[in-house]
Amino acid sequence: MRRLYCLVVLIFLWSSASAAQDQDNLGKNELAGTYGYTFVSNQGVLNSSLSTPIITFGTGYTFEVNYARILVDRKWYDFGVEVPTIVNLDEDLHYFTDEIPQGYSSIFITPAARLRLIPTMAFSPWFSFGGGFGRFGSSSSLIYGGSNAGSRSATSGVIEGGVGLDVGIPCDCARHFRIRVEARDDWSGVPALNVDTGKARQHNYYVGGGVVYRF
Repeated sequence: MRRLYCLVVLIFLWSSASAAQDQDNLGKNELAGTYGYTFVSNQGVLNSSLSTPIITFGTGYTFEVNYARILVDRKWYDFGVEVPTIVNLDEDLHYFTDEIPQGYSSIFITPAARLRLIPTMAFSPWFSFGGGFGRFGSSSSLIYGGSNAGSRSATSGVIEGGVGLDVGIPCDCARHFRIRVEARDDWSGVPALNVDTGKARQHNYYVGGGVVYRF
């Protein structure tokens, strides 16, 4: 049993060293693309005569493009910088009167620092934190067809926090690729809604999955 234990340890150390060497040969750059949904909490409208003055947000179809550069690469962790760009093309809105836009689009560009654990293993969790800017563009029509005469754009600073998991593909021909699942929160200003919600900032939760290419 002692010899078997020593053999298993030696095999583990050898495979970890080989995987670490393979990681070095892959390069220091990463390009990732994911697709998913953005979730925004409902917001109440102040000074409204409605019995239920609540704006409901849909789950907007969203995609992310992300470039990362690995600065420190070790067997048990790597550290780098990334530029996640998250685009929500159509966030639908729901309300009981024809006061607010049908929806809006948004883009968040938030350069960030990223720490990834055990990058040489099959499953590598990571954490991201950074900040940048966001821009909202409201639709030209109100939710029941009227023309939107209010402001249609808004820009703000954004704070970003994210977590994710990169999963290796068990095929040598795909060793440059990994599967990624992730969740990010872009804490931003608010879109132009034509009504007073009493909020100056909102959480935009993005959940998606896709592929990472390392080169």
